[in-house]
Amino acid sequence: MTEQVIDVDGLRRTYAGGFEAVRGISFTVARGELFALLGTNGAGKTSTVEVLEGLTAPAAGHVRVLGHDPYRERNEVRPRIGMMLQEGGFPSELTVTETARMWAGCTSGARPVGDALEAVGLGRRGGTRVKQLSGGEKRRLDLAMALIGDPEVLFLDEPTTGLDAEGRRETWELVRALRERGTTVLLTTHYLEEAEQLADRLAILHEGRIAAAGTVADVVATQPSRISFELPDGYFLGDLPPLAALGVTGHELTGRTVRLRTDTLQRSATELLLWARRNGVELRGLDIRAATLEEAFLRIAREMAGTEGTSGGHGASGAHRASGTGEVLEKETA
Repeated sequence: MTEQVIDVDGLRRTYAGGFEAVRGISFTVARGELFALLGTNGAGKTSTVEVLEGLTAPAAGHVRVLGHDPYRERNEVRPRIGMMLQEGGFPSELTVTETARMWAGCTSGARPVGDALEAVGLGRRGGTRVKQLSGGEKRRLDLAMALIGDPEVLFLDEPTTGLDAEGRRETWELVRALRERGTTVLLTTHYLEEAEQLADRLAILHEGRIAAAGTVADVVATQPSRISFELPDGYFLGDLPPLAALGVTGHELTGRTVRLRTDTLQRSATELLLWARRNGVELRGLDIRAATLEEAFLRIAREMAGTEGTSGGHGASGAHRASGTGEVLEKETA
């Protein structure tokens, strides 16, 4: 059986004043897997990660990292994990190398400082004071310190915030290399493209609950694909083959532009193109595209907001468990 190195069951986290940031979520992460937590600001991503890192105890629920309670058995867990927080907070007057040496001195089995800095592209910035680094360079330093102990499990909380496009993609390559070496990664991000590029599985959080979970393909498959084109001259919508026969689940007509929605993109596109060839017509402006994670994310956010509006603001009933089966929206009893 696949070893589950992170196991979360019914996790709740409550802040002073009674605000419940995490409302009974459950998921597992297998060894060597990259699992992404997505959600808007306030969805509960960082609140969840802080419990997994052992920075605070859960209000309720069961949490295990590498088989241990990360809060109560911190001494067993901390030497085997790496953490990249949203803000590092390193002393501004220290140089990059001094910061790395200080951090290495507090880390069991630390790798050579130079190797850690080279890995994130800071090898030539060792003599630079932290306060003189750009925002993106500071994030690179945060990542280097998370990696300096060669962790089995790596927590990355918004790792590419502040990086330019090149720096973001370099970070992705580094994370991919870590995963290929067997490192388990739990990632929170606002960048949906980042999750699409990196995640083996993901969960979308909304108001402290898991609204959807599975592989990227699983979650995207909940959305229809789209085909749009201009009707040929002299043709009308009724001249097309029956839309149901094309596998079309919905359509719009704006002027001469037809927009079709389908859950069977290849079938629908093939039948439409065969019809055009038989009739000797050109479908001008033809655009065929699969659904995206962004579309799924926005739809889920809208649906969850609508559910809350009809249920007194308490969110969807029940909880969802993001298991290794890849199932989407697997509802459990709360």
